[in-house]
Amino acid sequence: MQAAVIDHGTIRLEQRPRPTAGPHQALIRVRLAGICNTDIELLRGYMDFSGIPGHEFVGHVVEAPSDPELVGARVTGEINIGCGACPTCLTDGPRHCPKRHTLGIDGWDGAFAEYLVLPAANLHVIPDGVSDMEAVFVEPLAAALEPSQQLHLTARQSVLVLGDGKLGILTACALHYLVPGLILAGHHAHKLSIAAAQGVTIRLAADPLELLRECGRFDVVIEATGRSSGLSCALDLVRPEGVVVAKTTVADKIAIDMAKVVVNEIHLVGSRCGDFKLAMAYLRDGLVDVMPLVEIIRPFGECADAMRVASQPDSMKVLLQLPRN
Repeated sequence: MQAAVIDHGTIRLEQRPRPTAGPHQALIRVRLAGICNTDIELLRGYMDFSGIPGHEFVGHVVEAPSDPELVGARVTGEINIGCGACPTCLTDGPRHCPKRHTLGIDGWDGAFAEYLVLPAANLHVIPDGVSDMEAVFVEPLAAALEPSQQLHLTARQSVLVLGDGKLGILTACALHYLVPGLILAGHHAHKLSIAAAQGVTIRLAADPLELLRECGRFDVVIEATGRSSGLSCALDLVRPEGVVVAKTTVADKIAIDMAKVVVNEIHLVGSRCGDFKLAMAYLRDGLVDVMPLVEIIRPFGECADAMRVASQPDSMKVLLQLPRN
């Protein structure tokens, strides 16, 4: 099979053996894959990664030895693969298994390939009314919704989503149903307009001081800038005893002013993956329109150039169309 491989800061296409599904696993033929900012950071050296990246995908199950009813199903899949036997897996699931692998990120070949293997338990069948292009957003939309599962968000809170990239826009569009006064702030008017069209209040702000002067400090700041400076900015914008939700992962090491966290008694919450069933329901019910986030679909053979496009500061979602035989 054809696969895109990251090796020492480069990405290239290679021929790899087609994987085989073991017991309680499924072999999936990938139809469409999304390029995430994490994939860009892996290319830049995040986690010293080498291998096949990609964790946002839609595909068809072609083999499932222990679950034959899945064969032919159109699916996407959760990215955490646990050991299945430790106390964490047996109580809370694989997301924080100390021995876990992560699809396309840590120890498990990802979706930038014609085929991938996942545990059958990780798979979610996509409803008929949700297109491939919508379904490829299940994983990032689940991550965008996760703060709503971690915090008790209320309509009376002042909430800021910081960053107008793909994740920031998804987060704002999803969470403004819970917090109608939520504000999305960023640097790009054309990106902010995507969220504004879905009812989100937006602020074009080149400097966080502009937001402070206009809005004061916020009860909750969700940092989704994709930049190493984003967390420091979020700490400047949250009120004492407020909450900062950190969504950004970058290759750079991030230094923060811990005195500010301690003296202002700020709650710092890491936020990573989310609930696929919740994200699927949002897409099924049309609560978030993800289609305006799609910038371009490139053939899989143009993967390297697609990654270049996706890495541009003003880019939106770049999708890879896998070959269909």
